[in-house]
Amino acid sequence: MARQRTQAVTLTDVARLAGVSVATASKALNARGEVAPATRQRVQAAADELKFSPNILARGLISGNTRTIGLLTDELSAARFTIPVLLGAENALGDEQMSVLLCDARGDAIRRRHYIRTLLARQVDGFIILGDANDVRPSLTRDIPVPVVYVYCESDDPADVSIVADDAGGARLAARHLVSLGRRRIAHITGDHGYRAARDRAAAWAEVMIDSGLTPVGEPLFGQWSQRWGRHAAAMLLSTHPDVDAIFCGSDQIAYGVTEALHDLGRSVPDDVAVVGYDNWEVIAAECRPPLTTVDLNLEQLGAAAVKHLFAALDGAPASGVVRMPTRLIVRESTGVARRS
Repeated sequence: MARQRTQAVTLTDVARLAGVSVATASKALNARGEVAPATRQRVQAAADELKFSPNILARGLISGNTRTIGLLTDELSAARFTIPVLLGAENALGDEQMSVLLCDARGDAIRRRHYIRTLLARQVDGFIILGDANDVRPSLTRDIPVPVVYVYCESDDPADVSIVADDAGGARLAARHLVSLGRRRIAHITGDHGYRAARDRAAAWAEVMIDSGLTPVGEPLFGQWSQRWGRHAAAMLLSTHPDVDAIFCGSDQIAYGVTEALHDLGRSVPDDVAVVGYDNWEVIAAECRPPLTTVDLNLEQLGAAAVKHLFAALDGAPASGVVRMPTRLIVRESTGVARRS
């Protein structure tokens, strides 16, 4: 015998059980302010008892909101940085029972325009533009008629709101930590000079050295974001500055290579040379020997902050300018403790 199909519970059923009109039930379930708290509680109890599941599509057609956000990135393959930001945004959206549609343009302008059109056709309520390098990028806002927030990148239009990690602030944390431990001959090895993050971190390191009355050990060494460059740069550094007692590195991969070179050269970490990395890439930092002191970018918090600013814009209170989110120092064994003179 064929099984009878269960009839879906409707808003009318909820209203009847709660003893209110359908309009009042709708307002109560949508958190509209004109419903008394007691009535709202009664309607919610009725909805729970009946296991009422609202039709999101129908609700969107009525309210003009789909409770869906478009998230557009240019480089999802840069998972080290983009995935944590995406997770932070998705968690914040999930808390508000909103959904996210993710599109990866892969750095292609034609693909990017296609995805913008596609997401707008899906009537998303807003956009989050996710970068991969915490750097400046061209604004897309003029092509998007709904609110837009940029995260882990900075729009070149000051009228946009951009949520970025405070690279200079993180570098100051690292440099001050080394100074506080009694290190006085501090060098800096970092990545590609073309990255704003590398330049900002180097400038902040030099600033702390000067403010602390110390002379930086040589100029910052710019190169690749790789362990190989870390090994090579550390060998060069010690050949010209054998008295170096601390090295601040622009990434954890570079720092890993630096510690390898120091071991090969017979230098103990941290007794002879303290090492600090950047990014808190735990697969690298925790496996380094010794485990690496590093700067955490708080990437998930960047994603959550982007959602917060997007909600504000959807509520009619858009922001503009650049919001620099604080980083934090994760202290592990690679910096040890202050040495006795």
